[in-house]
Amino acid sequence: MKVINFRKIILAVADIFIIIVSGIITNYILSLFNSSFTAASRGLLYDIIIDLILCIFMLFVFGAYSRLWRCFNVKDYFYCGMAMALGFALSYGASLILPIDQNIVFVLIYFIISTVGVLIFRVIFKRAFLDLTFAGRSEVADRTLIVGAGNAGKMILTEINNARFDENSPTKNVLPVCFIDDDLSKQNSKINGISVVGTSEDIEQICKSFKIDTIIVAVPSCEEEDKRRILDHCSKTECKIKIIPYLSELLFDEKHTQLITQAKEIKIEDLLGRKPIVFDKVVIEELINDKICLVTGGGGSIGSELVRQIAKYNPKQIIIVDIYENNAYDIQQELIIEYGDNLNLVTLISSVRDYDKMDKIFAQYKPNLVFHAAAHKHVPLMETSPEEAVKNNIFGTFNVANLAEKYGAEKFVLISTDKAVNPTNVMGATKRCCEMIIQYKAQNSSKTEFVATRFGNVLGSNGSVIPLFKRQIETTNQVMVTHPDIIRYFMTIPEAVSLVLEAGAIAKGGEIFVLDMGEPVKILTLAENLIRMYGKVPYKDVEIKFTGLRPGEKLFEELLMDEEGLKSTANKKIFIGKQIEINPEELLNNLEKLKKYAEENDSDGTVEFLSKIVPTFNHKTND
Repeated sequence: MKVINFRKIILAVADIFIIIVSGIITNYILSLFNSSFTAASRGLLYDIIIDLILCIFMLFVFGAYSRLWRCFNVKDYFYCGMAMALGFALSYGASLILPIDQNIVFVLIYFIISTVGVLIFRVIFKRAFLDLTFAGRSEVADRTLIVGAGNAGKMILTEINNARFDENSPTKNVLPVCFIDDDLSKQNSKINGISVVGTSEDIEQICKSFKIDTIIVAVPSCEEEDKRRILDHCSKTECKIKIIPYLSELLFDEKHTQLITQAKEIKIEDLLGRKPIVFDKVVIEELINDKICLVTGGGGSIGSELVRQIAKYNPKQIIIVDIYENNAYDIQQELIIEYGDNLNLVTLISSVRDYDKMDKIFAQYKPNLVFHAAAHKHVPLMETSPEEAVKNNIFGTFNVANLAEKYGAEKFVLISTDKAVNPTNVMGATKRCCEMIIQYKAQNSSKTEFVATRFGNVLGSNGSVIPLFKRQIETTNQVMVTHPDIIRYFMTIPEAVSLVLEAGAIAKGGEIFVLDMGEPVKILTLAENLIRMYGKVPYKDVEIKFTGLRPGEKLFEELLMDEEGLKSTANKKIFIGKQIEINPEELLNNLEKLKKYAEENDSDGTVEFLSKIVPTFNHKTND
């Protein structure tokens, strides 16, 4: 409080001095012209005193001393001018009543000189103090470009200016240098002294010219296409990039009072060629609420996110089943910390290959919903151990599906992949066989609804390309890309899991749900953008090497087989592939023979017979 009063006193003393000196200067100017408008010394004293008292009073009324001077904007300067005008008007009105003789010409000139003086003092003092504040910080200041000169950009600039004087603020050393905005009417204008110097097309050149360290993209209401275009330009620079989230994602409460603190580091998913998928939370809640949910592979990237999202919809119980105890333990502890005793959580270590152990689990817990995420997914490793892919993926799925039906589960949801479409590798072929098992079960089960969900690569999942690229950039300063033209469909882990849950909610049995994932992304472009996000230059700071396609790898993936038609759902981004009739006797006989090859660890025989079960399997070794 003492600091605030001292500041008010300093500003008031300065205004008093300016108003007094302005009165003297006014009288002196008029005397140079031998004007009859000048006041006698005694009259001048009375004039100055009454003008001074009323002007200072009106400045207080208009809040000139309650507003932090360093945050003054055009509106605040206008209010100061209004206060001075009203003060002089009241003073002249009082002179008509009191025995004080004020000349209207003297009053007008006195008003102009003193008002200009008061305003100029504030402008100069603010600018000088801000410059002095940063004089000792020039070397550590984070030179920042703000993209978007709208309301969000203005708010961020104000928050940055305020943070300079808070030693505990994480943004106290941020130095706003300039604005970028695609609105041509804003070009060459200034916002609190900071210029708008170009459009998004100029970002790369401006960052070089102004030696920018950080870019803050402050366009929370822009369209997804415009946002991606802006981020594409930003990613070509060597700057750190932060993004203000969409308006719907912003928080405004006691804990989130500032916009800049909600700025996020750019994520690779921000550069995907499509909008985030929106899912129907109502139908998902109806599916999960008060149900016992079992998730196989519950410690993996997809399985753990399934568990996280299921936990939000008030399940009766969640059962995590995973063979890898470290992952299972991690998600278990995460949920215990977040939910405590409010979540009925069971974590079990078991392999889906072990029918007897899985039978005991189903017999004890009798899950209503089964989400089958357990699988070997690594394409090159499964090429060298095809029998392991068959044991785990195909017969693990067969075990869990049979047990789901045996113990009366309402729904069974398989996590599949786009690699199951016209597969060229063992992993994809095993997942296609899993889809065939699910369709067979759907056509021959009266108790359980069986459904499969198919989607592309998941950003950030275990074994996915993004974590691999990150490790390569951080440890070797080079990125390995198999082929310059290889493309893939991508989605985020939360999107993939939301698809699984909504598919489970709307499933009637036998469907293969396919997500419209927009345009595929070039892996090379993904690698280049990721390198830029580290503030480095592709091919200069980080080398990109092409290693050639790996065994079983395709240049592009498909999401739908030729024989499958597409049927739309209530969600415009989710489609249902037409069910293919499965011959049960043929499938079961083939599975029995395949199992024999796998158990004998006959790799060649396993791959050969897998090709008979999956006619679309065109095995490529890429030798």
